[in-house]
Amino acid sequence: MMQIFFLLVIMSMPNQPSVKYHASIYPTAQECNQAHDKYMNAYDSKPQNFKDKMVTEAFCIPFESFPIEKFKKNIGA
Repeated sequence: MMQIFFLLVIMSMPNQPSVKYHASIYPTAQECNQAHDKYMNAYDSKPQNFKDKMVTEAFCIPFESFPIEKFKKNIGA
């Protein structure tokens, strides 16, 4: 098993039937946190009229996963 970090982005907009979400995985907490900060900084830099029509939040969630081929180089395999 290996620990990965799951970046979950949740968005809500008026007149939509549900929230929308996007997810990405990262091999380290640092990479996930950097992606989180980049996303939230981009949202924070939007004008208020944009933010009035979309709210969002992002979370880095640690997760124990079976080995993922593209991340094997990061775990010494």
